[in-house]
Amino acid sequence: MRQERFVRKHEAEWQALERWLDARAGSARRARASRREWHGLADHEMPARYRRLCQQLALARRRGYSPAVVARLQRLMQRGHEVLYRAPAPRWRRALEFLLADFPRLVRAERACMLAAAALFWLPLLAIFVAIQLQPELSASLFDPAQLLRFESMYDPADPSRKLGRDSGTDLGMFGYYIWNNVSIGFRTFAGGLLAGVGAMAVLVANGVTIGGIAGHLQAVGHGDPFWRFVAGHSAPELTAIVIAGGAGLRLGLALVAPGRLPRGEALRVGGRRGARLCLGVLAMLVFAAFVEAFWSSIGWMPAGIKYAAGAALWGLTGVWLWRGGRDRDDEDEDAAP
Repeated sequence: MRQERFVRKHEAEWQALERWLDARAGSARRARASRREWHGLADHEMPARYRRLCQQLALARRRGYSPAVVARLQRLMQRGHEVLYRAPAPRWRRALEFLLADFPRLVRAERACMLAAAALFWLPLLAIFVAIQLQPELSASLFDPAQLLRFESMYDPADPSRKLGRDSGTDLGMFGYYIWNNVSIGFRTFAGGLLAGVGAMAVLVANGVTIGGIAGHLQAVGHGDPFWRFVAGHSAPELTAIVIAGGAGLRLGLALVAPGRLPRGEALRVGGRRGARLCLGVLAMLVFAAFVEAFWSSIGWMPAGIKYAAGAALWGLTGVWLWRGGRDRDDEDEDAAP
């Protein structure tokens, strides 16, 4: 093929590639933010176009085309290589991007399972709480007398000098205990999905009943103020993480019960992979909740207004994070590794 025909045949795609490199190859963050306004070469077409460019460069060299044509293709190839084979982001940055963007996107992608998990957790919690306010003796059917006395002593408003929500232990020691306790609850909730989702449902309902029962009893006996001051700070990340773990478990159970067009084993693998990624975010939320619970929630002398304001701020931030996080990546592959 003569050089003039070769150039005419491929000029349009070279120009498209040049425009893409000029507009999209600099900052990945700016490229994502402007994706909806970009109407040139689609991002997912770039690898295939780069391979074609390498083939065209090899042809131009073998056929002895002019140095100007070869140099132009060589520059394009080098620029494309720098984009496609640039060094990966540091691990800490990838982890941060996963928590801030990819994890909320995964949660929203499983909104049906998440809404079902929220209903299974919150409806029993609120129902038991209201029922105990109407009939306080119901708490005796949920907990034995020794447990009720222990709850009351932990949130005794007559003893403001003690740490809220605990009998003993240093902040650091309780931090480790809370991590173990929170993570074990989250893991059981997710793993219960292997029982066709029934296990996850049972754990969600049981946790809702238990938490609603404790809160209802303490409110009914007049110990509500210390209890609410204790849970206000860490409730947002902890309770939301339990619901998300439950949603991930339901997603796992759904893959077993209704695999769709995939073989059941393949559906379970895909569901397990997505559930495992959700659990990474749940783990981070539960560790953060344990930190707040150990070093902030247990402070007894802190005014209630400050505690409630901090708690409201965390609920708001958690909601905005899950609702808005990663919105600029909604068109990207949700199975991309963090």
